[in-house]
Amino acid sequence: MAKGYWIARVDVHNPDGYKAYVEQNGAVFKKYGAKFLVRGGKHESKEGSARSRNVVLEFRDYETALACYNSPEYARLIALRSPHSQADILVIEGYDGEQP
Repeated sequence: MAKGYWIARVDVHNPDGYKAYVEQNGAVFKKYGAKFLVRGGKHESKEGSARSRNVVLEFRDYETALACYNSPEYARLIALRSPHSQADILVIEGYDGEQP
């Protein structure tokens, strides 16, 4: 079964306000079995537009990734995050088929 992922690109314009989101998101992600694969870190934009912060979360499957995003717990976190940042978040199914 293919894993599920969140790919998030974020610009934080109020780091102090954003801290509440960061401090509280771990419990929600843990509940849904999420694992950070990318959390900030150095990056270099090669094509297209970029944001200042990039995050990739891995879930056991696509359905769990969607359930986490659509949960009441995460809705509360969106309300904490939104006034202090702008984000593009994609929930996507991974690929577990044949490789070249």
